[in-house]
Amino acid sequence: ELDELMEKNVRLRAIGDLNDLPEFAREELLNAMERTRHNTGLNLNLALSYGSRTEIVSAAKDIARRVRDGELYLEDIDDEVFANALYTRDIPDPDLLIRTSGEQRISNFLLWQLAYSELYITRTCWPAFKREELCEAIINYLHRERRFGMISEQVQK
Repeated sequence: ELDELMEKNVRLRAIGDLNDLPEFAREELLNAMERTRHNTGLNLNLALSYGSRTEIVSAAKDIARRVRDGELYLEDIDDEVFANALYTRDIPDPDLLIRTSGEQRISNFLLWQLAYSELYITRTCWPAFKREELCEAIINYLHRERRFGMISEQVQK
C-alpha cells in the first residue's frame, strides 16, 4: 500500500495515541508517514486510538508544562496556541463532517476542530454509503452559507 500512496502522491497522517498500537504497527505507520510527508496530493488522515477529550486534556497538559518550564507565558495562550498543541496541529479543520447511520452526535470526535464545520447527516450506514451520496453531501455543502460563528449580516459585510 505504501507504494500506491507514493505513486498517487498521497500524504499519510495519523492522529490519536499511537503508543497504544502494537510496536510493529506503530513503526510501520511512522515509517509510512515519514516516507509520504513531502507528498502534495491528497491527505489520508487516520484516527487511531483517538478520542477528542483525551486530545484536549493532552493539549492542556502540554501547554501547562510549557508555562511551568518558562517556555510560554499564561497571557500568550490563545486559540492558536491551543490548536497547535492538538494532535491535528498540521491538519486543516474539516469543512464538512458526514455523519452516517442517522446519528445526530459527534461521538467524541474532533470536538475542537468541528467548531465551524458543516454537518451532513444521512440515515445510510457507512458500508452502504456510496459515491452518489457523497456527491449529494458535497452539493448540499456547496449551497450552504459558511458563517464561522457569525450571522448572515456579518458575513455579507
